[in-house]
Amino acid sequence: MAKSFICRGCLNPVTSVGCTSVDIGASAKLELVDKFCYIGNMLSVDGDADAAVEARIRIGWNKFRQLVPLLTNKDISLIMRGRVYSSCVRSSMLHGSETWPVRKENVVALQRAEMRIIRWMCGIKLKDRFPSKELRERLGIDDVALVLRQYKLRWYGHVLQKEDDDWVKKCMEYEVEGLRPRGRPKRTWREAVKEDCQARNLNTEDGTVDRSKWRKLIKDVR
Repeated sequence: MAKSFICRGCLNPVTSVGCTSVDIGASAKLELVDKFCYIGNMLSVDGDADAAVEARIRIGWNKFRQLVPLLTNKDISLIMRGRVYSSCVRSSMLHGSETWPVRKENVVALQRAEMRIIRWMCGIKLKDRFPSKELRERLGIDDVALVLRQYKLRWYGHVLQKEDDDWVKKCMEYEVEGLRPRGRPKRTWREAVKEDCQARNLNTEDGTVDRSKWRKLIKDVR
């Protein structure tokens, strides 16, 4: 019989896939589940970011509702509200996003959630047909897709600077043995980072040589 519980860290229900367990010792067993929360990040058996994005959007909305009286207060400038939003709400929504193998659908989900919050903060309804770019400029914030890309590239540079025998760097280079299932392979985090670097002509050697130079390069990424 499958079990279910609510993770206090990500507010997400976690359901086991059945009674199957994994033996890790003479008298220890771990229950096999389809997803679980690790340090606030939702990990899925499929290896994609769908569960993580869904959980973080839920947390972002929860944090925003706690701050609604402040973020919708007309006595506070929009620029100041934008700063509070970036520090408190967006940071919660993108927690752990450095390691997400995001697909286009994940980015669109984050953008839609953020634009609903932004319209609420600005007192603008969807039928008013205000451009998203103009509303973000009022708050002085960038597109969440751009911030997500910068987070990912910053973490990539951090990993490149580690020693070759560091286990984090080894995980990035690790190749899983065995036969792949039929069909198109799932998009990996490394593939997403490689595409971002190639599209913006970023030299990965800069990430291993000069940290400040690499951070400046990804800050200028658009």
